[in-house]
Amino acid sequence: MARSATTTADSALANGSAVRTFLRRYAIWILFIAVAIVLPWLMPGGSARTVMSQIGVAIIFALAYNMLLGQGGMLSFGHAIYFGLAGFCVVHLIQAVQDEELFYIPLWAMPLIGGFVGMFFGFAIGYVSTRRAGTIFAMISLGFGEMVSAMVLVLVAFFGGEEGIQTNRAIGTDFFGLVDWTKDIHVYYLIALWAFVAVAAMYAITKTPLGRISNAVRDNPERVAFVGYNTQRVRWLVFTLSGFFAGLAGALHSISFEQAGFEMVNVERSGAVLFMAYIGGAGMFAGPVIGAVLITALEKIITDVSHAWPLYLGLFFMIVVMFSPGGIAGLLGIHERIWNVDWRLLGDLVRPYLLAIGASIVAALGAVCLVELTHALTSRETLTSELSLFGVPADAETILPWAIAFAILGLGIWLCRRTYPGAKAGYDNAIKAATDRALGQ
Repeated sequence: MARSATTTADSALANGSAVRTFLRRYAIWILFIAVAIVLPWLMPGGSARTVMSQIGVAIIFALAYNMLLGQGGMLSFGHAIYFGLAGFCVVHLIQAVQDEELFYIPLWAMPLIGGFVGMFFGFAIGYVSTRRAGTIFAMISLGFGEMVSAMVLVLVAFFGGEEGIQTNRAIGTDFFGLVDWTKDIHVYYLIALWAFVAVAAMYAITKTPLGRISNAVRDNPERVAFVGYNTQRVRWLVFTLSGFFAGLAGALHSISFEQAGFEMVNVERSGAVLFMAYIGGAGMFAGPVIGAVLITALEKIITDVSHAWPLYLGLFFMIVVMFSPGGIAGLLGIHERIWNVDWRLLGDLVRPYLLAIGASIVAALGAVCLVELTHALTSRETLTSELSLFGVPADAETILPWAIAFAILGLGIWLCRRTYPGAKAGYDNAIKAATDRALGQ
């Protein structure tokens, strides 16, 4: 009896340990699936679901770009061409199926075809681009990007010029009539499914020998070449795979909006995905995901109330570059050691962090006022300099709003200078305490 009870207890402990290990390893993926399933029901409505679909596309595209920047150390200014060319090809493919010029291809499989289109162009262009690294690679990518952008405007028969081309994704029902592609909720779940598959696949690639050697080429290409690896071939393979996932994202974008246009291939699209990867944190796998969610959501929120979104994005990017080169994920990552040793140590950081965040909000309010006043004074979209700042009417041609805005900004900067040292001291103390506990002192 005693032996049986002991065996049962050991089995229970082993099962509990296995469950904890499973949750620790796969909790983030389970959360990903749960959020993707529940979110459209928590925020119903066509507009909200469209934004969530855009976020799913942005996550795939940002991670695809990060395979170059964060994993391979390749700064590209023209990665939108694989996104856009795949989108154009998928729109033509959908139209050909509708016109019965081609055998039936289910809509859910179209993104995979878009991925292969992106892979083809990534394979071809990457062979030339990856023969050089660093600044020369960046300039070559910019040249290809500008060339494809010009082709979109010149080859009107295929690309449709500035207006682009439109299609209708309702080419039938799939899965025995259970899925109707005229419903935005079904399109959202299609994008969410492909986003999960793509994110899991790109994460798996980081754990492969190719992913590891790509990091090595990023950090020290001379040493990698010395031990016998062809650094150009490694960059080329990574570039090709990145083109596949960028094409997958472009196909989903075209399916969601039922059109493909010049905005899918221009330099602004390439710049936007660069901002997503860098602001989120290109050095960590989760960074581009954070950047994609944040930038896409902020763009939707800000453009609904202001036309100065590019100014805010540029200001946000400048602040991240100056004060947090590791991005948002980098800020979270520096607290990982504290969390792993004793999460209760993070409680000591609540007060100094809240004070620093409050000071930052005050400074941000002043900056917002200045941006809105500048936009109202210089924009040609409106014929008046009058505007509303947080519900208060103001005139950009008078001195009082500018004085108040500068005063709020100055107060915010002064508060930041007073609170930031306390936040840093709190973090240093928490790290020291975590180190001491880890060493058993």
